[in-house]
Amino acid sequence: MNKAFVREPDFDGRVYCPECGSLGVPVTRETLDHHVQKQSRPHLGDTAWFCDYVQCDAGYFDQFERVVAVGELQSTVYPKDPDAPICACFGFTLDDIEDDVQAGTPTQIRELLGKSQSPDANCQMLAADGRCCMREVQRLYTRRAAELRE
Repeated sequence: MNKAFVREPDFDGRVYCPECGSLGVPVTRETLDHHVQKQSRPHLGDTAWFCDYVQCDAGYFDQFERVVAVGELQSTVYPKDPDAPICACFGFTLDDIEDDVQAGTPTQIRELLGKSQSPDANCQMLAADGRCCMREVQRLYTRRAAELRE
């Protein structure tokens, strides 16, 4: 079939990292302004995506395959650095999850859940991917608790 008559698919909002091919997480200008160093910020417009693949050096990228590397961010971010807080709003870390797993009850995670629903949570700006961390925190807790039961 002649490619001249093949219709290009409509853009559905999904953009893949030009470095690793992972599906990007759309972020806002507010997120970019907070995380990207000032000298690197002009490389991206107001629309960009976060690459959450741990082993990829890309932090943010756009549809034109312009990339801001992890080293061009203001500070370390989870999941690129496992020592960085999972919750950028309240400083919750993997160690806090491990403490709850060892205690056998998600006490700190329940406290974080309450905080995450408060006006003090500012996930859209503070989280590298612009999203609330609770889903990831609960996933990590469940996985770690299951590992200990095995």
